[in-house]
Amino acid sequence: MTPEELKKRTKEFALRCIKLAEALPKTRAGNIVAAQLIRSATSVGANYRAACRALRA
Repeated sequence: MTPEELKKRTKEFALRCIKLAEALPKTRAGNIVAAQLIRSATSVGANYRAACRALRA
């Protein structure tokens, strides 16, 4: 898998997780789980992109 393919997959994963988080119940617990899910799902792509930039520097 090329770096560009993995970047695309991590972005798609984050978007799917955001959709899932939006579907959770609007309760206190649902909001907490949704926030954590979004933070962790989006950090995967952000960390991978940062690692790719570090390799090029």
